[in-house]
Amino acid sequence: MKRALRTLLLVTTIGLAAAPAPAMAQFFGGGIVFDPSNYSQNLLTAARALQQINNQIQSLQNEAMMLQNMGKNLTSLSTSQLGTMVSALTQISTLMNQGQGIAFNVNATNTAFAQAYPQSYPPGTSTTTLAADALKRWQNTMAAFQQTLQVQAQVAQNVQADSATLTSLTNTSQAAVGNLQVNQATNQLLALSIKQQLQIQNLMAAQYRAASLDQARNAESEAQAQSQFSTFLGNSSAYTPQ
Repeated sequence: MKRALRTLLLVTTIGLAAAPAPAMAQFFGGGIVFDPSNYSQNLLTAARALQQINNQIQSLQNEAMMLQNMGKNLTSLSTSQLGTMVSALTQISTLMNQGQGIAFNVNATNTAFAQAYPQSYPPGTSTTTLAADALKRWQNTMAAFQQTLQVQAQVAQNVQADSATLTSLTNTSQAAVGNLQVNQATNQLLALSIKQQLQIQNLMAAQYRAASLDQARNAESEAQAQSQFSTFLGNSSAYTPQ
Protein backbone atom coordinates (compact mmCIF):
# COMPACT_ATOMS: atom_id res chain seq x y z
CA MET A 1 0.00 0.00 0.00
CA LYS A 2 2.76 2.39 0.85
CA ARG A 3 4.59 1.44 -2.34
CA ALA A 4 1.48 2.35 -4.42
CA LEU A 5 1.17 5.70 -2.70
CA ARG A 6 4.81 6.47 -3.33
CA THR A 7 4.37 5.55 -7.02
CA LEU A 8 1.30 7.81 -7.40
CA LEU A 9 3.11 10.70 -5.73
CA LEU A 10 6.08 10.26 -8.05
CA VAL A 11 3.89 10.29 -11.19
CA THR A 12 2.04 13.40 -10.01
CA THR A 13 5.30 15.19 -9.32
CA ILE A 14 6.65 14.35 -12.77
CA GLY A 15 3.41 15.51 -14.44
CA LEU A 16 3.52 18.83 -12.66
CA ALA A 17 7.11 19.28 -13.65
CA ALA A 18 6.33 18.57 -17.29
CA ALA A 19 3.31 20.94 -17.47
CA PRO A 20 4.09 24.23 -19.31
CA ALA A 21 4.62 27.14 -17.06
CA PRO A 22 2.79 30.38 -17.83
CA ALA A 23 4.73 32.79 -19.99
CA MET A 24 6.56 35.29 -17.92
CA ALA A 25 8.83 38.16 -18.76
CA GLN A 26 12.50 37.29 -18.68
CA PHE A 27 15.20 39.75 -17.81
CA PHE A 28 18.56 39.74 -19.47
CA GLY A 29 21.64 41.75 -18.84
CA GLY A 30 21.85 45.36 -19.96
CA GLY A 31 18.21 46.06 -19.17
CA ILE A 32 16.79 43.95 -22.06
CA VAL A 33 13.38 42.47 -21.31
CA PHE A 34 11.81 39.61 -23.37
CA ASP A 35 8.05 39.25 -22.95
CA PRO A 36 6.81 36.01 -24.63
CA SER A 37 3.16 37.12 -24.48
CA ASN A 38 3.91 40.45 -26.19
CA TYR A 39 6.10 38.67 -28.74
CA SER A 40 3.31 36.25 -29.58
CA GLN A 41 0.84 39.10 -29.96
CA ASN A 42 3.21 41.00 -32.26
CA LEU A 43 3.82 37.89 -34.31
CA LEU A 44 0.07 37.34 -34.70
CA THR A 45 -0.41 40.99 -35.73
CA ALA A 46 2.36 40.71 -38.33
CA ALA A 47 0.83 37.52 -39.73
CA ARG A 48 -2.54 39.23 -40.09
CA ALA A 49 -0.93 42.22 -41.81
CA LEU A 50 0.89 39.88 -44.17
CA GLN A 51 -2.42 38.15 -44.99
CA GLN A 52 -4.02 41.52 -45.77
CA ILE A 53 -1.12 42.38 -48.07
CA ASN A 54 -1.51 39.04 -49.83
CA ASN A 55 -5.23 39.71 -50.26
CA GLN A 56 -4.48 43.14 -51.73
CA ILE A 57 -1.93 41.63 -54.10
CA GLN A 58 -4.47 39.02 -55.22
CA SER A 59 -7.06 41.78 -55.74
CA LEU A 60 -4.61 43.79 -57.84
CA GLN A 61 -3.81 40.70 -59.88
CA ASN A 62 -7.52 40.11 -60.49
CA GLU A 63 -7.98 43.72 -61.57
CA ALA A 64 -4.98 43.45 -63.89
CA MET A 65 -6.45 40.29 -65.42
CA MET A 66 -9.79 42.04 -65.83
CA LEU A 67 -8.09 44.96 -67.59
CA GLN A 68 -6.26 42.53 -69.87
CA ASN A 69 -9.55 40.86 -70.78
CA MET A 70 -11.11 44.26 -71.41
CA GLY A 71 -8.17 45.11 -73.62
CA LYS A 72 -8.66 41.89 -75.56
CA ASN A 73 -12.36 42.64 -75.98
CA LEU A 74 -11.42 46.04 -77.43
CA THR A 75 -8.75 44.67 -79.75
CA SER A 76 -9.77 44.93 -83.41
CA LEU A 77 -8.90 42.56 -86.21
CA SER A 78 -5.57 43.13 -87.87
CA THR A 79 -6.99 42.44 -91.33
CA SER A 80 -10.22 43.23 -93.14
CA GLN A 81 -11.75 41.73 -96.29
CA LEU A 82 -14.32 44.49 -96.75
CA GLY A 83 -12.17 46.36 -99.25
CA THR A 84 -11.89 43.27 -101.44
CA MET A 85 -15.63 42.68 -101.30
CA VAL A 86 -16.45 46.27 -102.23
CA SER A 87 -13.96 46.14 -105.10
CA ALA A 88 -15.61 42.99 -106.48
CA LEU A 89 -19.07 44.56 -106.33
CA THR A 90 -17.73 47.71 -107.98
CA GLN A 91 -16.51 45.61 -110.92
CA ILE A 92 -19.97 44.13 -111.38
CA SER A 93 -21.61 47.56 -111.07
CA THR A 94 -19.27 48.86 -113.76
CA LEU A 95 -20.31 46.04 -116.09
CA MET A 96 -23.97 46.72 -115.38
CA ASN A 97 -23.54 50.42 -116.16
CA GLN A 98 -21.80 49.62 -119.43
CA GLY A 99 -24.97 48.15 -120.87
CA GLN A 100 -25.60 49.43 -124.37
CA GLY A 101 -28.91 50.05 -126.09
CA ILE A 102 -31.31 49.76 -123.16
CA ALA A 103 -29.58 50.93 -120.01
CA PHE A 104 -30.48 50.12 -116.39
CA ASN A 105 -32.20 53.45 -115.91
CA VAL A 106 -35.94 53.97 -115.85
CA ASN A 107 -36.11 57.22 -117.84
CA ALA A 108 -33.47 56.15 -120.35
CA THR A 109 -35.17 52.78 -120.78
CA ASN A 110 -38.55 54.37 -121.49
CA THR A 111 -37.09 56.75 -124.09
CA ALA A 112 -34.99 54.13 -125.88
CA PHE A 113 -37.78 51.55 -125.85
CA ALA A 114 -40.33 53.97 -127.29
CA GLN A 115 -37.96 54.79 -130.16
CA ALA A 116 -36.81 51.28 -131.07
CA TYR A 117 -39.92 49.33 -130.13
CA PRO A 118 -42.99 51.27 -131.34
CA GLN A 119 -46.36 49.69 -130.73
CA SER A 120 -47.11 49.71 -134.46
CA TYR A 121 -45.88 51.00 -137.80
CA PRO A 122 -48.25 52.97 -140.01
CA PRO A 123 -48.85 51.52 -143.47
CA GLY A 124 -46.46 52.92 -146.00
CA THR A 125 -43.48 53.06 -143.64
CA SER A 126 -40.36 52.88 -145.76
CA THR A 127 -38.30 49.74 -145.91
CA THR A 128 -35.23 51.75 -144.89
CA THR A 129 -36.89 52.79 -141.62
CA LEU A 130 -38.07 49.29 -140.89
CA ALA A 131 -34.64 47.81 -141.59
CA ALA A 132 -32.87 50.40 -139.44
CA ASP A 133 -35.20 49.79 -136.50
CA ALA A 134 -34.86 46.03 -136.87
CA LEU A 135 -31.07 46.34 -136.88
CA LYS A 136 -31.21 48.52 -133.76
CA ARG A 137 -33.34 45.97 -131.93
CA TRP A 138 -31.01 43.15 -132.94
CA GLN A 139 -28.04 45.15 -131.69
CA ASN A 140 -29.80 45.81 -128.37
CA THR A 141 -30.48 42.11 -127.92
CA MET A 142 -26.93 41.07 -128.77
CA ALA A 143 -25.50 43.73 -126.45
CA ALA A 144 -27.73 42.47 -123.64
CA PHE A 145 -26.61 38.88 -124.17
CA GLN A 146 -22.99 39.98 -124.25
CA GLN A 147 -23.40 41.92 -121.03
CA THR A 148 -25.01 38.91 -119.36
CA LEU A 149 -22.04 36.76 -120.31
CA GLN A 150 -19.65 39.37 -118.95
CA VAL A 151 -21.50 39.58 -115.63
CA GLN A 152 -21.57 35.78 -115.43
CA ALA A 153 -17.83 35.62 -115.98
CA GLN A 154 -17.17 38.27 -113.33
CA VAL A 155 -19.42 36.51 -110.81
CA ALA A 156 -17.62 33.22 -111.46
CA GLN A 157 -14.26 34.89 -110.81
CA ASN A 158 -15.59 36.48 -107.63
CA VAL A 159 -16.89 33.13 -106.38
CA GLN A 160 -13.43 31.62 -106.78
CA ALA A 161 -11.96 34.49 -104.76
CA ASP A 162 -14.74 34.13 -102.18
CA SER A 163 -13.49 30.66 -101.30
CA ALA A 164 -10.18 32.07 -100.09
CA THR A 165 -11.96 34.95 -98.36
CA LEU A 166 -14.29 32.57 -96.54
CA THR A 167 -11.37 30.44 -95.35
CA SER A 168 -9.51 33.50 -94.10
CA LEU A 169 -12.52 34.89 -92.24
CA THR A 170 -13.33 31.53 -90.68
CA ASN A 171 -9.78 31.12 -89.40
CA THR A 172 -9.81 34.68 -88.11
CA SER A 173 -13.08 34.19 -86.23
CA GLN A 174 -11.80 30.99 -84.64
CA ALA A 175 -8.61 32.75 -83.49
CA ALA A 176 -10.45 35.82 -82.14
CA VAL A 177 -9.24 36.88 -78.67
CA GLY A 178 -12.07 39.20 -77.67
CA ASN A 179 -15.67 40.16 -78.28
CA LEU A 180 -14.75 42.96 -80.68
CA GLN A 181 -12.75 40.63 -82.92
CA VAL A 182 -15.55 38.07 -82.83
CA ASN A 183 -18.12 40.71 -83.81
CA GLN A 184 -15.90 42.10 -86.56
CA ALA A 185 -15.25 38.65 -88.00
CA THR A 186 -18.98 37.89 -87.87
CA ASN A 187 -19.81 41.17 -89.61
CA GLN A 188 -17.35 40.39 -92.38
CA LEU A 189 -18.86 36.94 -92.86
CA LEU A 190 -22.29 38.55 -93.11
CA ALA A 191 -20.89 41.09 -95.58
CA LEU A 192 -19.55 38.22 -97.70
CA SER A 193 -23.01 36.63 -97.75
CA ILE A 194 -24.65 39.95 -98.72
CA LYS A 195 -22.08 40.48 -101.44
CA GLN A 196 -22.87 37.09 -102.95
CA GLN A 197 -26.60 37.85 -102.85
CA LEU A 198 -26.03 41.18 -104.61
CA GLN A 199 -23.99 39.41 -107.27
CA ILE A 200 -26.86 37.01 -107.90
CA GLN A 201 -29.35 39.88 -108.09
CA ASN A 202 -27.21 41.70 -110.67
CA LEU A 203 -26.78 38.53 -112.69
CA MET A 204 -30.51 37.86 -112.66
CA ALA A 205 -31.20 41.45 -113.73
CA ALA A 206 -28.81 41.10 -116.69
CA GLN A 207 -30.31 37.76 -117.73
CA TYR A 208 -33.91 38.95 -117.45
CA ARG A 209 -33.00 42.09 -119.41
CA ALA A 210 -31.52 40.08 -122.25
CA ALA A 211 -34.52 37.73 -122.32
CA SER A 212 -36.96 40.66 -122.26
CA LEU A 213 -35.21 42.43 -125.14
CA ASP A 214 -35.19 39.24 -127.18
CA GLN A 215 -38.92 38.74 -126.59
CA ALA A 216 -39.58 42.39 -127.42
CA ARG A 217 -37.59 42.01 -130.65
CA ASN A 218 -39.69 39.01 -131.66
CA ALA A 219 -42.91 40.84 -130.88
CA GLU A 220 -41.74 43.90 -132.81
CA SER A 221 -40.88 41.71 -135.78
CA GLU A 222 -44.52 40.66 -135.94
CA ALA A 223 -45.66 44.29 -135.86
CA GLN A 224 -43.14 45.13 -138.59
CA ALA A 225 -44.29 42.22 -140.74
CA GLN A 226 -47.91 43.32 -140.36
CA SER A 227 -46.98 46.83 -141.50
CA GLN A 228 -45.10 45.48 -144.51
CA PHE A 229 -48.04 43.24 -145.41
CA SER A 230 -50.45 46.18 -145.19
CA THR A 231 -48.15 48.23 -147.40
CA PHE A 232 -48.01 45.40 -149.89
CA LEU A 233 -51.80 45.14 -150.07
CA GLY A 234 -52.23 48.87 -150.35
CA ASN A 235 -55.76 50.40 -150.22
CA SER A 236 -57.42 47.63 -152.32
CA SER A 237 -57.77 49.96 -155.32
CA ALA A 238 -54.52 49.19 -157.01
CA TYR A 239 -56.38 47.19 -159.72
CA THR A 240 -59.33 48.75 -161.58
CA PRO A 241 -61.26 46.37 -163.80
CA GLN A 242 -61.96 47.63 -167.40
